[in-house]
Amino acid sequence: MRTDQTFTTDGEETVLAVSLELAAAKWKVALHDGRREKPAVHTVAQPQAAARLQAVLDVIEQQKLKWSLPAGVRTVLSYEAGQDAFWICRALQARGVECYVIDPASIPVQRHKRRAKTDRLDAIKLVINLRAWLRGERDRMHVVHVPSPQDEASRQLMRDRGELQKEVLQHRDRMRKLLATLGCWDEVDHQAFAGRLARDEVRCHDGTPLPPELRERLLRECERLALAQHQLAALEKTRQASVPALARKRSDDLARLKGIGEVGASRLALELFWRQFNNRRQVGACVGLVPQPYDSGESHTDQGISKQGNRRVRALLVEIAWDWIRYQPGSALTRWFNQRTQGTGPNRRARRIAIVAVARRLAIALWHYLKDGVIPEGAQLKSV
Repeated sequence: MRTDQTFTTDGEETVLAVSLELAAAKWKVALHDGRREKPAVHTVAQPQAAARLQAVLDVIEQQKLKWSLPAGVRTVLSYEAGQDAFWICRALQARGVECYVIDPASIPVQRHKRRAKTDRLDAIKLVINLRAWLRGERDRMHVVHVPSPQDEASRQLMRDRGELQKEVLQHRDRMRKLLATLGCWDEVDHQAFAGRLARDEVRCHDGTPLPPELRERLLRECERLALAQHQLAALEKTRQASVPALARKRSDDLARLKGIGEVGASRLALELFWRQFNNRRQVGACVGLVPQPYDSGESHTDQGISKQGNRRVRALLVEIAWDWIRYQPGSALTRWFNQRTQGTGPNRRARRIAIVAVARRLAIALWHYLKDGVIPEGAQLKSV
């Protein structure tokens, strides 16, 4: 059967749908104009990013000529969000191509125990879902909000800070455990430890010197620890000045509330509140703190929260929620939490469940606070 068989679509706008299945070595390009039985699939494998992207545009133009489509036909391209992030979308939009980035988890798949899965099949499925999405079937896939280059770059400030903090703790913990194998319980957090180690003053439990191999390894760990600490200190000095003005204002506004520190406020401003939300449901869904019930037939189960969206923000909001309960005892959120957990006694699980709800409500309250200037009910500001 011919795959370019034409179907009649009178009265419908001609749209050339294109999907990309991305891989390191090659990309699969699937194209469908709604007038054929099956989409056309091509492979581009240029070694350079710019050349491969241009090859995709060339494939689109060649397919327009083959299918006798007008030069100005609406062309819509989509690909799944992944390690390539958003540079493809920005580059295509700069060339006048309508492009969407898709959440991979939102694409429905077959539930057979064994199903065929190849890059070609994935590209075909994506282009078919794109056509259905353009017809109004919004449940076929969910489009990811693409941040501006500045918003995306600004996130690296706080993420790099977190990685450096983690690296410092890992080096110290590794050194402490290595020393513990010889019964040496010296404190490694002080900078004087590196000097004592260099002078060979660190001893085993019986006063004998450390083995030369272990001592050399600890010296290398000290060097890496010193480098990480130096980079962390340099980042702390320039972090606030490097944040864009709008994000800095949001961060300062959040930091005015008791229970939210400067670092937490900066992370929220850069990771969450860089985008615009239309309603409270979008805020809850973005941070993945909305409940996911399972109600089918006789089964009524609470599956917990969705855990979608930015996991860094989700963990941060739960952490801030505990601080909010402590430092904002008169707020409506704290009263709500105390009412829900009253009488639970030592049941910590009930408190952990309730704090997730507090985190979701707090995210919505902070969104209203930044958007409309409405201070959360009963909350207190820090004294100037």
